[in-house]
Amino acid sequence: MIWDKEAETAIRKVPFFVRKKVRKRVENFVADKGGNRVTLEDVRALKKKFLSKGGMESEIRGYDVSACFGGRGCPNSVAPSSAQLVKDIDALMEKADILGFLKLEVKGDLKFHHELRVSISDCPNACSQPQIADIGIIGAALPGITAEPCTLCRACVEICPEGAVSLNDEGPEINTSTCLACGKCMGACPTGTLDTDKSGYRVLLGGRLGRHPRLGMEVPDILSHQEVLDLVRRCLEFYKTHSRGGKRFSHVLESLSQII
Repeated sequence: MIWDKEAETAIRKVPFFVRKKVRKRVENFVADKGGNRVTLEDVRALKKKFLSKGGMESEIRGYDVSACFGGRGCPNSVAPSSAQLVKDIDALMEKADILGFLKLEVKGDLKFHHELRVSISDCPNACSQPQIADIGIIGAALPGITAEPCTLCRACVEICPEGAVSLNDEGPEINTSTCLACGKCMGACPTGTLDTDKSGYRVLLGGRLGRHPRLGMEVPDILSHQEVLDLVRRCLEFYKTHSRGGKRFSHVLESLSQII
């Protein structure tokens, strides 16, 4: 689908957390008319339809599960492809009937800011902005030191963006307090002295933007695929128990101890 310059400019004014969804909706709108080029008139026509009474609500699912493009060839990806995790979390959302819950709780029309947002990134670069989602998930690969002799080549030290790797006379040392589990040091190690000790996902809870922005609070440890699903399930139970009137997950999250 080809986008005119004016249409591209207009779509950039859409809030980032729904921009991908709106962009896809515009392209479907044009495709349904048999076209292959998006014009400013197409964007305006869909905007008018969208802002009409009930127009936005017809597009709302009650939740949004999005991911970066890491599984499609990103060189920084350290987690298994997030595609299956997206499907599994989507299934949890459907089973929990988040849309039905919001329709009961919210007075008036539902809007996109009412949706429960889950954002998945395959590496700590976090292109999908998981830090400001209700539930943010970041791929992680924690390095460990093997029995393979180190040549003290310093490749691991030089590639670490966080300065979390240092060398002593025997080999590398990892500062776990600054390591973001990005996996770069292991990829650079020519001898296999550094290898994956644990892989999975870091999870952040309660992030948001808006008038009172807040970064998500990180859950301790690196979680497996199944552990992430178990945590998401408990988050949904907590949310449905405590959220009233469409309050965001981050607003009703009083302490992690209630769900983990």
